Amino acid sequence: MTATPTANVPAFPFELIREDLQAVEAAIRAQAKAFDPAVEGYVAYVCQAAGKRIRPALALMAGGATGGRTEAHTRLSVILELVHIASLVHDDIMDGADTRRGLPTAAAKWGHSLSVLLGDALFAYALELATEFEDAEVCRQIARASRDVCSGEILQTQRRFDLNLSIPDYLRMIEMKTAALFAAAAGLGARLNGVPQSTQDAMHSFGLKLGTVYQIYDDCLDLVGDETQVGKTLGTDLARGKLTLPILFLLMEATDLQKQKLNRMLLQGEPMDTSILAGIADYEGAIERAVTYASDMLADAESELTCLSDTPYKQAFLGIATYLRGLLANCLIQQTRP
Repeated sequence: MTATPTANVPAFPFELIREDLQAVEAAIRAQAKAFDPAVEGYVAYVCQAAGKRIRPALALMAGGATGGRTEAHTRLSVILELVHIASLVHDDIMDGADTRRGLPTAAAKWGHSLSVLLGDALFAYALELATEFEDAEVCRQIARASRDVCSGEILQTQRRFDLNLSIPDYLRMIEMKTAALFAAAAGLGARLNGVPQSTQDAMHSFGLKLGTVYQIYDDCLDLVGDETQVGKTLGTDLARGKLTLPILFLLMEATDLQKQKLNRMLLQGEPMDTSILAGIADYEGAIERAVTYASDMLADAESELTCLSDTPYKQAFLGIATYLRGLLANCLIQQTRP
């Protein structure tokens, strides 16, 4: 199979908070020193592979958009990213992923047992840091988001290989496992500046929708992406029985006989790839429907930003939506034909 060229995706609009993100990055890496020296190296390793740091960026930008960034916004950013890193350590174990951002995963490097404990330690440490906020509601919302991340993963694991999974069920799972931290970043970033509850709620809703779209994109990428470009193991969702939005759209077009055949193959643990899916229904059409669904949700997310004054920070939030639209469009271009 030959991939077509990729689209031009706009740069992530972080220029406004570049220096703050650098401070957050340094603070994240410094957290390893809070652990026992025998554990420090493990923590430092999983914190070193810097991703886009979207959750810290949302918290910092929400602060800038609602009155100004403070030291509290930096702390919030570090905490949410540590929760995210912890969840990735556990995700890679469950997905059997060997690489992440071009490096061996913790599970591939040290085995499952140590990696489970490493993820647990990061979760616990992040929640310890959250107790330092004077506003107890900030700590509660961080803890709630952390709980949702884990609960969402439980639900997804519970519903693996379940061809009766509905789209509402899928959306609920990804809101919990991915979007919860996006929502906490945007909503709490506003809360730290003492803005009205209506603004906090709107920013929380913006983050929830943005995070949901990002997960839909990631689910599409798992089917059409190029590991050498993405820097992590792809193609694991279907192999592990994760029925994502494009697959659910595909199954909606399948006949009962095709669904029964697919169900037998899944239950028997037979290898499953996109060529098999393409023989069941309109594979490329399913990707396109998922992208369209995500794009419509992005428009809903943008409407939440009417709570903000027209500042460079609001424009940067809109720029994030533009960035995601570019990634989604890229998924359509990267589709491969069997």
